[in-house]
Amino acid sequence: MPAIAAWAPGKIILFGEHAVVYHRPAIAVPVSDVQARAVILPNPLGQSGSVQIDAPDIGLNALLSELPPENPLATSILAVQEQLGLSSLPAFKIRITSTIPIAAGLGSGAAISAAIARAVSNFLGHPLSDSQVSDIAYRVDQYYHGTPSGIDNTVIAHNRPVYFVRGQPFQTLRVAQPFTLVIGNSGLPSPTGTVVGDLRARYEADPESYEPVFNHIGAIADQARGVIEQGDPFDLGPLLTANHAFLHQLGVSCPELNRLVTAALAAGALGAKLSGGGRGGNMIALAEPELAEDVSAALREAGAVHTITTVVQATP
Repeated sequence: MPAIAAWAPGKIILFGEHAVVYHRPAIAVPVSDVQARAVILPNPLGQSGSVQIDAPDIGLNALLSELPPENPLATSILAVQEQLGLSSLPAFKIRITSTIPIAAGLGSGAAISAAIARAVSNFLGHPLSDSQVSDIAYRVDQYYHGTPSGIDNTVIAHNRPVYFVRGQPFQTLRVAQPFTLVIGNSGLPSPTGTVVGDLRARYEADPESYEPVFNHIGAIADQARGVIEQGDPFDLGPLLTANHAFLHQLGVSCPELNRLVTAALAAGALGAKLSGGGRGGNMIALAEPELAEDVSAALREAGAVHTITTVVQATP
């Protein structure tokens, strides 16, 4: 039997992070320039239930039975087994690799879970639907982030731009015109679970101060949806920068991210903001295609350890 492979893209949040946890809208798009990949090789001579997990990026090579159930890789595999109602798994080896930076707001955890879920279910002859893959990735994301918004698993599993309100069905976005984003990695891990938890504690202590900020961020996301679906994508620039200002007000930015945002704007970016959990990780800048390399160079000069230029393509 040949190898079975599956992949999942990264993702970037354009608008609405953190506020989305409090039921305001957010917008995210897949980033296929980076991806997680899972490859399965059958082991017909192996004992039933013998599943070898090889994840060289994190230095892990172990049997599934040797890992605790809460291990994210183990959870992804066991969730597929549970979803399909299987009492045991056939013997196989799964190799998991990823080019998505970890703890950088690009959805590394959800992408790895999605790739595993697709590969294992395809190998077992019962491919899971996008929604089922999304549910598994969300379950695993709970181990990473405690109270995830649901946006990572949704946009990655469905591989489409989405408008998302927690607790409501996601909506796929039509992208009227393509636009170019430059993603800059600050080099600092983004402790998403800690940042989300800290913000929740501050919110619960003083909700009156935070509700208006969440409302502003939600309103920006709604404006951005209209621009993406019907307008000139250059108009997204001021909305990105305004969104960053509110995230800074929430206390989820940091000097390194603020410096990258300033550098991008000085290099001609139309707008810029942090993306994801904050206090590290990534920021994004909207750039005219001919200026994308200038913005990328300015970000590296300002301390970005890595940049990605990606195009959000128009969709039917």
